[in-house]
Parts: sequence; structure tokens; C-alpha cells
Amino acid sequence: MLNVVLPKGSLEKATLELFDAADLPVNRSSSVDYQATIDDPRIASVRILRPQEIPTYVAEGLFDIGITGRDWVEETGSDVESLGELKYSKNTSKPIRMVVAVAGDSAAESVTDLPNGVRVQTEYLGITKKFFEQQGVEANIRLSYGATEAKIPDIADCVVEITETGRALRAAGLKVIDTILTSYTEVVANPVAFADPEKRKAMEQVMTLLNGVLDARGKVLLKLNVDEDHRDAVLAVLPSMKSPTVSPLSGGGYAVESVIEKRTVNLVIPALREAGATDLLEMSISKIVP
Repeated sequence: MLNVVLPKGSLEKATLELFDAADLPVNRSSSVDYQATIDDPRIASVRILRPQEIPTYVAEGLFDIGITGRDWVEETGSDVESLGELKYSKNTSKPIRMVVAVAGDSAAESVTDLPNGVRVQTEYLGITKKFFEQQGVEANIRLSYGATEAKIPDIADCVVEITETGRALRAAGLKVIDTILTSYTEVVANPVAFADPEKRKAMEQVMTLLNGVLDARGKVLLKLNVDEDHRDAVLAVLPSMKSPTVSPLSGGGYAVESVIEKRTVNLVIPALREAGATDLLEMSISKIVP
């Protein structure tokens, strides 16, 4: 029975949608409730807290597993086991980047171009201090409580901030001059709980469900029929994750099915039709478990 902690804030909506799609719906009395339940025998309790706190709480054993970002694991220096990355962020399947940004008209092209005494604002004091020291730049680093990109040029000369697309930084008139780390959403476990065979098995089963949903995103199942004369031509056109499934039909010909990228369907279906495929059917997929 696992005690689980999920992220509140920017990752909250995407995380709850992922659990719902994995048939692990999170139930709570309201959208502002910090306590929740999942009707599953492997999960004893659910809390929803800020991702900044989650690595520390998991390391201390307050929770068995938690979802956070690699950025906060590194910042807090927490002793946790990684169960793996989950390829999603706030709005996309791309990772977030922790970057150093300066005013768009700055002559600096990298951190090493910044002068000693440079004023830096960030939420990530530990990582930022370590990075500037490694680059040989003496920096005046201060904690930012939000709206970090708005503090250039009056309050700060540069900022260390996370970005998914870079859109907010560009809108604030900033440019990125260095990337400190790249961070996907990550599932972390308490080392003691991870060492328990029963809890570890439950963790692995939950990860199978979550990864199955993420692996299915952007893919569809394509089913079609084809006669003997056109089979090879159709298979030559049909993409596949591994190899298509081909089954003989009782009346002759074959039933074929394959998992393909959704973004290619608009090109693949007409090409299959021209190659001799009939009865094409496109179906959505909820999970893929290799």
C-alpha cells in the first residue's frame, strides 16, 4: 500500500489527466483539496503538494513515491530512488529547461561573458550557485518568489528560470545564454520503501500503467483488409512500431493491423488505399504496454 504525493501547480492538471487515463483516477472533494484518494488496492493515500517540497518529503519517508521534476531533486539534494521519467510537462511532451537569461540587447552570449558581481534572481539558489562557481563567475544570487523574468534590468542583470517553450522569456524581451539542466517530470521513491519487495512491485505496476498511457499518446491503431495480389504493396507502405499483424481471412485475403504515429495518418491512409487496401479503420489507443 503506497502513500503517494502528486504535484500541485503547473503540473497538476497534466498529472491528474495522466492518472485518469491510466485508470487511476484521483478523487477529491474540490479542486483546492490537498487530500485525495485513488480507488486502487495498491494506493493507501494521496496528497497534492508543491513539487518543490516533494523530493524532501519522499526522502524523509513521509511518502513512498512522488511526482516532481529533476530540477527540484537536484535543488534539494534529496536522497531518492528514481523510478523513471514521465515524458510530459505543463503543456507538451517536451522537457523543461533550466536556463540563464539576460536582456535581449545584452552583449553576453554565455555565462562566462558576465562580469563578477552580476545580480542573479532565481528560485533555484543551490543549483545556480553551483553553476556560476563552476563557470568561474562570482555572482550575487538572490531568491525570487515569482515573476522572475520581469526583474531585468532594474532588479537583476540575469535570471535562472525554467522554460518549456521559451515563449514567456521572449515575451519579456530576454534571451537565453546557457542551459543548466534539462528536466522531465519524474517519479521518485523513498529508498526504504523501494527496498521493500511488495511496495516495489506495486510501484512498478503503477509505472507500467502511467508509461502505457504516455506511450500511446500520438499513436493510433490502423486496421485494414487486403487481398493476396496487393498484400506486399500495402505492407511496403504501412509503417509499424515493430511489424504489422497479418491474419488470413476465411474468405481469402488478409486482415492487417498496425500501430502508427497519428501525425502520419493523413499521408498513410491515402497511400494504403492506392496500394490496394480496403475497409480501413483508424482507432484510438488508451495504452501501449510492450
